[in-house]
Amino acid sequence: MPEIALVVTDLDGTLWSGAEETHPSTVEAWRALEARGIPVVVATGRRVGSTRRPLARLGLTPPAVVLNGALVVDLATDERFHRHQYEADDAARVLAAFRDVGVEPCVYVEHADVAVFVGDRPSTHPEHVRGLGTEARTGDLGEVVADVPVLMFGLVGHDPAPFGDLQGALAGVAEVHISRDHYGGHTCTVTPLGLSKWVGVTVYCERRGIDPARVLAIGDGPNDRELLERAAIAVVPEDAHAAALQLADHIVASPRDGGWAEILDLV
Repeated sequence: MPEIALVVTDLDGTLWSGAEETHPSTVEAWRALEARGIPVVVATGRRVGSTRRPLARLGLTPPAVVLNGALVVDLATDERFHRHQYEADDAARVLAAFRDVGVEPCVYVEHADVAVFVGDRPSTHPEHVRGLGTEARTGDLGEVVADVPVLMFGLVGHDPAPFGDLQGALAGVAEVHISRDHYGGHTCTVTPLGLSKWVGVTVYCERRGIDPARVLAIGDGPNDRELLERAAIAVVPEDAHAAALQLADHIVASPRDGGWAEILDLV
Protein backbone atom coordinates (compact mmCIF):
# COMPACT_ATOMS: atom_id res chain seq x y z
CA MET A 1 0.00 0.00 0.00
CA PRO A 2 1.51 3.41 -0.98
CA GLU A 3 2.15 6.08 1.63
CA ILE A 4 -0.76 8.49 1.27
CA ALA A 5 0.13 12.16 0.76
CA LEU A 6 -3.35 13.56 0.03
CA VAL A 7 -6.96 12.68 0.86
CA VAL A 8 -9.62 13.78 -1.63
CA THR A 9 -13.25 13.71 -0.56
CA ASP A 10 -16.63 14.16 -2.15
CA LEU A 11 -19.22 16.01 -0.03
CA ASP A 12 -22.84 14.95 -0.51
CA GLY A 13 -23.37 11.34 0.53
CA THR A 14 -19.71 11.04 1.52
CA LEU A 15 -18.50 13.66 3.99
CA TRP A 16 -22.04 14.36 5.13
CA SER A 17 -25.51 12.87 4.72
CA GLY A 18 -28.90 14.43 4.07
CA ALA A 19 -28.95 18.18 4.32
CA GLU A 20 -25.26 18.65 5.18
CA GLU A 21 -25.48 16.59 8.38
CA THR A 22 -21.90 15.81 9.41
CA HIS A 23 -21.04 13.24 12.07
CA PRO A 24 -18.78 14.64 14.83
CA SER A 25 -16.22 11.88 14.30
CA THR A 26 -15.83 12.97 10.68
CA VAL A 27 -14.60 16.43 11.60
CA GLU A 28 -12.35 14.94 14.29
CA ALA A 29 -10.84 12.60 11.70
CA TRP A 30 -10.26 15.49 9.28
CA ARG A 31 -8.37 17.35 12.01
CA ALA A 32 -6.38 14.22 12.82
CA LEU A 33 -5.29 13.91 9.18
CA GLU A 34 -4.13 17.51 9.15
CA ALA A 35 -2.21 16.88 12.38
CA ARG A 36 -0.40 14.02 10.60
CA GLY A 37 0.54 16.39 7.77
CA ILE A 38 -1.92 14.87 5.28
CA PRO A 39 -3.98 17.61 3.57
CA VAL A 40 -7.61 17.10 2.58
CA VAL A 41 -9.00 18.42 -0.70
CA VAL A 42 -12.71 18.53 -1.52
CA ALA A 43 -13.93 17.35 -4.94
CA THR A 44 -17.59 18.09 -5.59
CA GLY A 45 -20.19 18.94 -8.19
CA ARG A 46 -21.20 21.97 -6.12
CA ARG A 47 -20.31 25.56 -6.98
CA VAL A 48 -17.85 27.59 -4.92
CA GLY A 49 -20.39 29.28 -2.64
CA SER A 50 -22.38 26.18 -1.76
CA THR A 51 -19.09 24.38 -1.06
CA ARG A 52 -17.55 27.11 1.06
CA ARG A 53 -20.48 27.92 3.39
CA PRO A 54 -21.24 24.49 4.93
CA LEU A 55 -17.55 23.68 5.31
CA ALA A 56 -16.95 27.04 7.01
CA ARG A 57 -19.65 26.16 9.55
CA LEU A 58 -17.45 23.17 10.43
CA GLY A 59 -14.40 25.41 10.68
CA LEU A 60 -12.91 24.03 7.44
CA THR A 61 -11.49 26.04 4.51
CA PRO A 62 -9.72 23.48 2.31
CA PRO A 63 -8.72 23.65 -1.34
CA ALA A 64 -11.66 22.50 -3.46
CA VAL A 65 -12.24 21.02 -6.89
CA VAL A 66 -15.74 22.29 -7.71
CA LEU A 67 -18.26 21.90 -10.51
CA ASN A 68 -16.95 18.36 -11.15
CA GLY A 69 -13.46 19.63 -12.00
CA ALA A 70 -14.20 22.88 -13.82
CA LEU A 71 -12.59 25.05 -11.13
CA VAL A 72 -9.90 24.49 -8.52
CA VAL A 73 -9.98 27.09 -5.75
CA ASP A 74 -8.43 27.58 -2.32
CA LEU A 75 -11.45 28.30 -0.13
CA ALA A 76 -9.28 30.09 2.44
CA THR A 77 -7.81 32.63 0.01
CA ASP A 78 -10.08 32.35 -3.08
CA GLU A 79 -6.98 31.71 -5.20
CA ARG A 80 -8.02 30.01 -8.46
CA PHE A 81 -5.64 27.35 -9.81
CA HIS A 82 -7.56 26.12 -12.82
CA ARG A 83 -10.57 26.76 -15.05
CA HIS A 84 -12.05 24.43 -17.67
CA GLN A 85 -14.90 25.90 -19.71
CA TYR A 86 -17.09 24.95 -22.65
CA GLU A 87 -16.46 26.08 -26.18
CA ALA A 88 -19.37 28.41 -27.01
CA ASP A 89 -20.74 26.11 -29.75
CA ASP A 90 -20.76 23.11 -27.38
CA ALA A 91 -22.46 25.14 -24.65
CA ALA A 92 -25.18 26.10 -27.12
CA ARG A 93 -25.65 22.41 -28.09
CA VAL A 94 -25.99 21.39 -24.44
CA LEU A 95 -28.59 24.09 -23.76
CA ALA A 96 -30.53 23.01 -26.86
CA ALA A 97 -30.42 19.35 -25.74
CA PHE A 98 -31.87 20.25 -22.34
CA ARG A 99 -34.66 22.22 -23.97
CA ASP A 100 -35.37 19.41 -26.43
CA VAL A 101 -36.26 17.17 -23.44
CA GLY A 102 -38.37 19.89 -21.83
CA VAL A 103 -35.89 20.93 -19.14
CA GLU A 104 -34.55 24.43 -18.40
CA PRO A 105 -31.18 24.07 -16.66
CA CYS A 106 -29.14 26.33 -14.42
CA VAL A 107 -26.02 27.61 -16.20
CA TYR A 108 -22.90 27.84 -14.03
CA VAL A 109 -20.43 30.45 -15.25
CA GLU A 110 -17.17 32.24 -14.58
CA HIS A 111 -18.32 35.84 -14.07
CA ALA A 112 -17.26 38.66 -11.75
CA ASP A 113 -20.72 39.12 -10.21
CA VAL A 114 -22.74 35.96 -10.96
CA ALA A 115 -22.15 32.26 -10.30
CA VAL A 116 -25.32 30.90 -11.92
CA PHE A 117 -27.75 32.10 -14.54
CA VAL A 118 -31.34 30.80 -14.62
CA GLY A 119 -34.19 31.37 -17.05
CA ASP A 120 -37.65 32.68 -16.24
CA ARG A 121 -38.94 29.17 -15.46
CA PRO A 122 -36.03 27.04 -14.22
CA SER A 123 -36.64 23.29 -13.89
CA THR A 124 -34.51 22.92 -10.77
CA HIS A 125 -36.14 22.53 -7.34
CA PRO A 126 -37.60 25.80 -5.97
CA GLU A 127 -35.55 25.43 -2.78
CA HIS A 128 -32.43 25.22 -4.92
CA VAL A 129 -33.34 28.49 -6.63
CA ARG A 130 -33.90 30.17 -3.27
CA GLY A 131 -30.60 28.78 -2.02
CA LEU A 132 -28.72 30.33 -4.93
CA GLY A 133 -29.61 33.74 -3.49
CA THR A 134 -27.54 36.66 -4.69
CA GLU A 135 -25.16 34.35 -6.57
CA ALA A 136 -27.82 33.84 -9.26
CA ARG A 137 -29.26 36.10 -11.92
CA THR A 138 -32.20 35.62 -14.28
CA GLY A 139 -31.33 36.03 -17.92
CA ASP A 140 -31.71 34.85 -21.49
CA LEU A 141 -29.78 31.56 -21.40
CA GLY A 142 -29.19 31.62 -25.13
CA GLU A 143 -27.37 34.91 -24.77
CA VAL A 144 -25.53 33.69 -21.68
CA VAL A 145 -24.00 30.64 -23.39
CA ALA A 146 -22.95 32.79 -26.34
CA ASP A 147 -21.31 35.55 -24.32
CA VAL A 148 -20.17 34.21 -20.90
CA PRO A 149 -17.66 31.41 -20.10
CA VAL A 150 -19.83 28.39 -19.16
CA LEU A 151 -18.43 25.84 -16.71
CA MET A 152 -21.38 23.50 -16.11
CA PHE A 153 -25.11 22.98 -16.59
CA GLY A 154 -27.21 21.44 -13.85
CA LEU A 155 -30.38 21.12 -11.84
CA VAL A 156 -31.57 19.26 -8.75
CA GLY A 157 -34.71 17.65 -7.36
CA HIS A 158 -36.03 16.60 -10.78
CA ASP A 159 -37.79 13.55 -12.20
CA PRO A 160 -34.99 11.53 -13.89
CA ALA A 161 -37.16 10.45 -16.85
CA PRO A 162 -35.82 13.05 -19.37
CA PHE A 163 -32.18 12.47 -18.48
CA GLY A 164 -31.78 9.22 -20.39
CA ASP A 165 -32.67 11.00 -23.64
CA LEU A 166 -30.35 13.83 -22.64
CA GLN A 167 -27.45 11.38 -22.25
CA GLY A 168 -28.09 9.98 -25.67
CA ALA A 169 -28.30 13.40 -27.29
CA LEU A 170 -25.05 14.58 -25.72
CA ALA A 171 -22.94 11.47 -26.32
CA GLY A 172 -19.59 12.65 -27.63
CA VAL A 173 -20.39 16.27 -26.74
CA ALA A 174 -20.44 16.47 -22.93
CA GLU A 175 -20.32 14.40 -19.73
CA VAL A 176 -23.76 13.80 -18.15
CA HIS A 177 -23.87 12.85 -14.44
CA ILE A 178 -27.10 11.73 -12.75
CA SER A 179 -27.62 10.89 -9.08
CA ARG A 180 -30.25 10.93 -6.35
CA ASP A 181 -30.32 14.00 -4.10
CA HIS A 182 -31.74 15.17 -0.80
CA TYR A 183 -34.44 17.21 -2.55
CA GLY A 184 -36.35 13.99 -3.15
CA GLY A 185 -35.47 13.74 -6.82
CA HIS A 186 -32.39 13.53 -9.00
CA THR A 187 -29.49 15.83 -9.74
CA CYS A 188 -28.25 16.13 -13.30
CA THR A 189 -25.00 17.93 -14.08
CA VAL A 190 -23.44 18.26 -17.52
CA THR A 191 -19.77 19.17 -17.88
CA PRO A 192 -17.40 19.59 -20.84
CA LEU A 193 -16.25 16.37 -22.47
CA GLY A 194 -13.21 14.88 -20.78
CA LEU A 195 -13.66 16.84 -17.58
CA SER A 196 -13.75 15.06 -14.22
CA LYS A 197 -12.90 15.64 -10.58
CA TRP A 198 -9.62 13.81 -11.18
CA VAL A 199 -8.56 16.46 -13.71
CA GLY A 200 -8.87 19.08 -10.98
CA VAL A 201 -7.06 16.88 -8.46
CA THR A 202 -4.07 16.44 -10.76
CA VAL A 203 -3.91 20.21 -11.27
CA TYR A 204 -3.82 20.68 -7.51
CA CYS A 205 -1.18 17.97 -7.08
CA GLU A 206 1.07 19.56 -9.69
CA ARG A 207 0.67 22.95 -8.04
CA ARG A 208 1.61 21.60 -4.61
CA GLY A 209 4.26 19.09 -5.68
CA ILE A 210 2.23 16.03 -4.62
CA ASP A 211 2.54 12.69 -6.41
CA PRO A 212 -0.97 11.77 -7.74
CA ALA A 213 -0.01 8.13 -7.17
CA ARG A 214 -0.25 8.82 -3.42
CA VAL A 215 -3.90 9.94 -3.31
CA LEU A 216 -6.66 8.31 -1.26
CA ALA A 217 -10.10 9.24 -2.61
CA ILE A 218 -13.52 8.75 -1.03
CA GLY A 219 -16.75 9.22 -2.97
CA ASP A 220 -20.20 7.77 -3.44
CA GLY A 221 -21.58 8.69 -6.86
CA PRO A 222 -21.24 8.16 -10.60
CA ASN A 223 -19.43 11.49 -10.92
CA ASP A 224 -16.70 10.02 -8.65
CA ARG A 225 -15.90 7.16 -11.01
CA GLU A 226 -12.68 8.53 -12.54
CA LEU A 227 -11.56 9.85 -9.15
CA LEU A 228 -11.96 6.40 -7.60
CA GLU A 229 -10.42 4.61 -10.59
CA ARG A 230 -7.29 6.77 -10.58
CA ALA A 231 -6.68 7.04 -6.82
CA ALA A 232 -4.15 4.74 -5.16
CA ILE A 233 -6.82 3.83 -2.59
CA ALA A 234 -10.54 4.09 -3.39
CA VAL A 235 -12.89 4.31 -0.40
CA VAL A 236 -16.68 4.18 -0.76
CA PRO A 237 -19.52 4.43 1.80
CA GLU A 238 -21.67 1.32 2.13
CA ASP A 239 -24.80 3.13 0.92
CA ALA A 240 -23.13 4.56 -2.20
CA HIS A 241 -24.28 4.22 -5.80
CA ALA A 242 -23.47 0.86 -7.38
CA ALA A 243 -21.16 2.56 -9.89
CA ALA A 244 -18.96 3.71 -7.00
CA LEU A 245 -19.20 0.53 -4.94
CA GLN A 246 -17.80 -1.60 -7.75
CA LEU A 247 -14.60 0.50 -7.70
CA ALA A 248 -14.02 0.34 -3.94
CA ASP A 249 -10.80 -0.91 -2.41
CA HIS A 250 -12.42 -0.33 0.99
CA ILE A 251 -16.08 0.09 1.97
CA VAL A 252 -16.82 2.16 5.07
CA ALA A 253 -19.96 2.92 7.05
CA SER A 254 -22.50 5.47 5.90
CA PRO A 255 -21.71 9.15 6.55
CA ARG A 256 -24.70 9.12 8.90
CA ASP A 257 -22.63 6.82 11.13
CA GLY A 258 -19.31 8.61 10.72
CA GLY A 259 -17.86 6.16 8.22
CA TRP A 260 -15.55 8.86 6.81
CA ALA A 261 -13.47 8.61 9.99
CA GLU A 262 -12.44 5.06 9.02
CA ILE A 263 -9.98 6.71 6.61
CA LEU A 264 -7.66 7.08 9.61
CA ASP A 265 -7.13 3.32 9.60
CA LEU A 266 -6.03 3.41 5.93
CA VAL A 267 -3.32 6.09 5.97
